[in-house]
Amino acid sequence: MCRNIKTLFNFDPPVTDEEIRAASVQFVRKISGFHSPSKGNEAAFRAAIEEVASASARLLQSLQTTAPAKNRDEEAAKAKSRAALRFGVNPQRARNEHPAPPHAQRKNGMPS
Repeated sequence: MCRNIKTLFNFDPPVTDEEIRAASVQFVRKISGFHSPSKGNEAAFRAAIEEVASASARLLQSLQTTAPAKNRDEEAAKAKSRAALRFGVNPQRARNEHPAPPHAQRKNGMPS
C-alpha cells in the first residue's frame, strides 16, 4: 500500500471529506503511475479520484465497530515513535542533516 495513504476509520474527530479526497488522490496516483496526468488523461484521472473518494466515503460511513475511537494526536505520536525506531533518528531532523546531492554542489565543493 502507498505509505501516504493513512487509515481513516474510527477516529475522533471523524474523517473529513478533504482527508478522503487526499487519500483518493494518492491511491489514483499510485495505481496509474502518474503524479500529474497529461491533458489527454486528465479527465479520466479526475473522474477516478472522484469515484474512489465516493466509494471510500460510503465504505467509511457503513463500517461499524465496538472499539473506542482513536485519538489523532496519540496515533501521530505513535507513528513518530515507530519512525524514530525504524530510522534510528528523528525523521524531521534526519532530513535536515543530509548533505546536498552531488549535482547540487558547485565546482569548489560548496553547496549551491
